[in-house]
Amino acid sequence: MHNEFLVVGAAGDSAGVRGLSDATAAFRRLAERHGPFVSRGDQSGTHQRELALWKRAGFATPPPGDWYVEAGQGMGASLQLADEKRAYTLTDRATYLAWRDKLQLVPMVEGDSLLYNVYHVLELNPRNAARINVTGGWVFADFLVSPEAQRLIGAFGKSRFGQSLFVPDAGKEDRW
Repeated sequence: MHNEFLVVGAAGDSAGVRGLSDATAAFRRLAERHGPFVSRGDQSGTHQRELALWKRAGFATPPPGDWYVEAGQGMGASLQLADEKRAYTLTDRATYLAWRDKLQLVPMVEGDSLLYNVYHVLELNPRNAARINVTGGWVFADFLVSPEAQRLIGAFGKSRFGQSLFVPDAGKEDRW
């Protein structure tokens, strides 16, 4: 399954990134225009993706300046801080949807394949991990890719948020 990261920000869009379909260009513009940005700064997967986007935009590390703030906290707290500062941040869609009613942040950049957030199930090799429950792992992996689980994944969040939080991908050709 996958969901996606998106860049969210204050509706005024002070850096002019709204509607860009290229995440790299958006990060470059944020740096050029010093668009206030809140980073998780916590070495999470989201933070790692943000750092990769800065690097693709031509910066070995996030550009210096007081416009760039590291929250050092989880996604919910980082979204709240970005909202308070009328700043941009990188978030996964699921967390944004769970928080959007408490925020004034709106999606700015989405849809770029660089923003895909892919989840895989991997079966461990028992020769490399002698104490694992091999049979349980196989059953779990088989369940996750089953039509029933894929249906549940595709429906998850629709009733509450009006859209699924994840896209089921079992059986699809890998496109990442």
